[in-house]
Amino acid sequence: MKISETVGIDVSKLTIDVRIHTNQVYGQFENSKKGFKKMIVWVYKNTSAQKEEILFVFEHTGLYSHNLSVYLSGENIPFSIVPGLEIKRSLGLSRGKDDKVDATKIARYAYRLREEISPYQMPSEKLQKLKRLLTLRERLVRQRAGYKGSSKEQERVLKKTENYLLFKIQKNMIKCFDKHIKSIEKEMDDIINSDNELKKQYDLMLSIKSVGQQTALYIIVFTAGFTKFRDARKFASYCGIAPFPNVSGTSLKGKSKVSGLANKKIKSLLDQCAKSAIVYNQEMKSYYNKRIENGKEKMSTINIIRNKLLARIFAVVKRETPYVDIYKYAA
Repeated sequence: MKISETVGIDVSKLTIDVRIHTNQVYGQFENSKKGFKKMIVWVYKNTSAQKEEILFVFEHTGLYSHNLSVYLSGENIPFSIVPGLEIKRSLGLSRGKDDKVDATKIARYAYRLREEISPYQMPSEKLQKLKRLLTLRERLVRQRAGYKGSSKEQERVLKKTENYLLFKIQKNMIKCFDKHIKSIEKEMDDIINSDNELKKQYDLMLSIKSVGQQTALYIIVFTAGFTKFRDARKFASYCGIAPFPNVSGTSLKGKSKVSGLANKKIKSLLDQCAKSAIVYNQEMKSYYNKRIENGKEKMSTINIIRNKLLARIFAVVKRETPYVDIYKYAA
């Protein structure tokens, strides 16, 4: 796609601030379908570029930018969603915050990188629904854990007979959370089972020992059904488990290390998978013990196992066959 014009959009709760890069024309519109229609007409009126050569760019702001994404996708208008941190770091130091200025920065950033930016492809409605349910489940699990923790501590100190209502309400809250979490999990199972491709990917990942249901669901969502990331290395970088060199000239010769810029949730899930594999997967257990005996660091070894599991996930999905544990057949 040839891009000759970029339009930066700063999205807030009620309004969107819009800047056309080439002529620096500025406008503000409602953050609604009505406002989006007016914005498109306004942009086409104020630029000489062909419609198909105009790229609309904005930051991901959760629910605030969701309707804009849906509208542009439905109208087949090219757009791209860029992480705010990437824009901030690319344009140097800035002081203060202003929506009008932010829209200008986004337009300038997109114009500089117009040959590298690819139009965004909206995930299917099923993937979007899965993501929302996973987010809700995570919140409920965290709240349930809070009630369980406080109740356990109170049971250790307080007498149940004298604090009957306190313990009863917390117990009921935990049961309520259990019920809602099970309902969410059932709904997610129904979504997976209703789509042949997602179901196949899901089952293939579960064929790998130590890869659990939640890990499989999160990977499906964040890879957009393995369309957003084509290989394990790129996804490992996104998860924050890919090691990068840490050297500079002759003065800095550090060890390779992972980046702090990562999807912490998936990194945590892969960490749990790796630690489970060390206990229950004989191949991984032998590999881990051998490296530790040779004086290698524990965390670097666990990170290697994370990458091994991720490589297997992408491999089974790519070749569309379940994982076969050949280690148990070795002499």
